[in-house]
Amino acid sequence: MDFLIELFTKPSIAATLIFLCMAAFAGVWLGRLELKKIKLGIAGVLFSGLLIAHFGAPMDEHVLHFLRDFGLILFVYSVGIDMGPRFFSSFKKDGLTLNLLAMGVTVGGFLIALLLWRFTNLSPAVVVGILSGATTNTPSLGAAQQILTEQGAQAAATQTGMSYAVAYPFGILGIIGTMLIIKVLFRIKTKDEVESYGQSLKQGETKLENVKVLVTNPNVFGKSIDFIKHVMDREVALSRIERSGDFLIPTDDEVVLEGDIIWGVSDSKHIDSINLKIGTVEVFDKVEIGGALAVVNVLITNRKIAGKTIEQIGIYRRYPANITRIYRNGIKILPSLNTSVELGDTVKVVGKKAILEEVRHELGDSVKELAKPNIISLFLGIFFGVIVGSIPIFIPGLPAPAKLGLAGGPLLVAIVLGYKGRIGKLSFYMTPGANQVLKDVGIILFLACVGLLSGGKFVETILNGGWQWMFYGVLITFVPIFAVGIIAYFLRINYLKICGCIAGSMTDPPALEFANDIAPVQAQSAAYAMVYPLTMFLRVLLAQIFVLITI
Repeated sequence: MDFLIELFTKPSIAATLIFLCMAAFAGVWLGRLELKKIKLGIAGVLFSGLLIAHFGAPMDEHVLHFLRDFGLILFVYSVGIDMGPRFFSSFKKDGLTLNLLAMGVTVGGFLIALLLWRFTNLSPAVVVGILSGATTNTPSLGAAQQILTEQGAQAAATQTGMSYAVAYPFGILGIIGTMLIIKVLFRIKTKDEVESYGQSLKQGETKLENVKVLVTNPNVFGKSIDFIKHVMDREVALSRIERSGDFLIPTDDEVVLEGDIIWGVSDSKHIDSINLKIGTVEVFDKVEIGGALAVVNVLITNRKIAGKTIEQIGIYRRYPANITRIYRNGIKILPSLNTSVELGDTVKVVGKKAILEEVRHELGDSVKELAKPNIISLFLGIFFGVIVGSIPIFIPGLPAPAKLGLAGGPLLVAIVLGYKGRIGKLSFYMTPGANQVLKDVGIILFLACVGLLSGGKFVETILNGGWQWMFYGVLITFVPIFAVGIIAYFLRINYLKICGCIAGSMTDPPALEFANDIAPVQAQSAAYAMVYPLTMFLRVLLAQIFVLITI
């Protein structure tokens, strides 16, 4: 039994991991408790960590610092990969407005911190710690402590860490509370916001229609399907030909005759062009395909064909079958000969029943295969993300360069990789299940470590006057985001996007998790990822500026 006593009473890597797991388990359980439909969610892990540390759990701080940073990297990387495919298109719509609002939150908190320093007896080191904690931004804390240390104020840097710890929990609660207050104040109905967001997505995405085209243009009489495909590529995806009541699969050497009816899929904006080039177009609703033909949805899991184009794969050349639609990350794509398919895509295939099983086998259609995590690309992406986050950004007047850090760098790289999908033969696709596991593990590690590192003197500090730090932190948290939230509402921005923007403007993962629990859509994460990079840079920069102009 002596080894157990030693394990729970002396700092070691093993003891640190044990208490970390205790904080994670208890925190997740605590976060699930519900009071009047309000839950702490993943933020419960932070409070369980604070409680465990308060009772003097012996831990290795070096291990906690590493796990905290690594957990944050995993979380932001998984968020970036998930949002990459939609990020740049969303930015064109309302990204500028959201970033301006996030800048308002960031600058507003900075100005309140300056007022606190000017009209209270708090030291700059304490105020900048409150600012970092109230805005739940660990990189800004590190930047501030680095500047203080370089200025010979090592003791002050320690005070900064303590004031950060006091303000941090109430920063999270302030963000979540503001979201709820805005919802109640303006009587916002979540269901209406979800429907509104869905409609906005439909307006921005490709509208694919089922079409049948009566061949009336003499210029295409006697032409092969291969000729039609190249002339009408990117305008229509052919599925079958109706001739004298019979249906044929449009193979490349099949000849088009007057009076044929070509069935397929097209974007609504191409209808007039098809009318002009082939013949009369009729848009129709979904119909059942009978006889010798059938339609199936196939999941692309064959890694050998991932990244290849429809023409390179050549399904239509080797089988009496055609790919008529591609579904990718919730986006509908009209396939052309040059359209590539990616791992995780779902394709709609129309063809003869007898060969569709062979087509399935060639394309993959194996959920088990897709469940394998993409480990190589994950660590490669993090590798480049850490490098990008470490690039010094020199700004005149600052004694040390600013950096995006271990959070901003991996997030930026992940967004780009998620958008690109692949580089050469290397795919950066991450399955939804694997991505969610990474996200959950990352945020739990991060919050548990923050709690364990901050809880040792948490209660003592509050009792000895630190409660004032808590109050000042609430001011820095609440005032800017509440004001910006009201402005955003009157700008008619979707409430779910407002929540994501608020969480992103405070660079707060737990707040994002809470916002995501409001509704099962991507609006919150999209807004969060959209404003996070700029906000992260500003937070780090303004923390350094604050120290330089006040010390």
